[in-house]
Amino acid sequence: MSLKLGVPSKGRLMDKTFDWFGARGVTLSRSGSEREYAGHVEGLGGLDLVLLSAGEIPRELAAGRIHLGVTGTDLIREKLVQWDQKVAQLAELGFGQADLIVAVPSFWVDVDTLDDLDAAAAAFRARHGFRMRIATKYHRLVRDYLRRGGVADYQLVDSQGATEGTVKNLTAEAIADITSSGETLRANHLKILEEEPVLRSQATLFRSRMAPMDEDDRATLRDLCGMLGIG
Repeated sequence: MSLKLGVPSKGRLMDKTFDWFGARGVTLSRSGSEREYAGHVEGLGGLDLVLLSAGEIPRELAAGRIHLGVTGTDLIREKLVQWDQKVAQLAELGFGQADLIVAVPSFWVDVDTLDDLDAAAAAFRARHGFRMRIATKYHRLVRDYLRRGGVADYQLVDSQGATEGTVKNLTAEAIADITSSGETLRANHLKILEEEPVLRSQATLFRSRMAPMDEDDRATLRDLCGMLGIG
């Protein structure tokens, strides 16, 4: 056997992950063309690279089909029920930082907090006869956050595209989405609530608690953690 490491298959996350491992003596590279999802590892034996979409990595870790994976904290916590029983966080990588936030139209001048949002939601339902719609891809995280914040009269509507545009397109009254700079929100005349975000996310190396490992795998993992400076 060998340890399988899942890494995002394209874009800035892949490049930054390759750089992070490379700076610590483990060289990762794609095998062949960008259409191929196999990878190559130099600097440590017994480690195989698997290129996956960032959204697939939580599922593969939870299923035990890969031993290690780099993905966003947001994806782990959204996609995996009781995530900490299925994966262990080994290291935050210091890139891919983004906040999962709740945002409302800028002209809602009296809505700045979760208490304000709750009052606005109740007023909206009384006026329109249906619950305020909040567009998001992060149903589990947002529902838990709003429940803890005491927000009641709302419904989550699924958004897999440009979430920021749903308010302008009249398919939602508010949104919950990942943002790093806030520029897209401002361009769509949205403002972030003056609260702690739903979640602060960044690219993180996780270990599967579900993947089988033999003694050779454990030795490889110890060697890798030593090279990466992980306790």
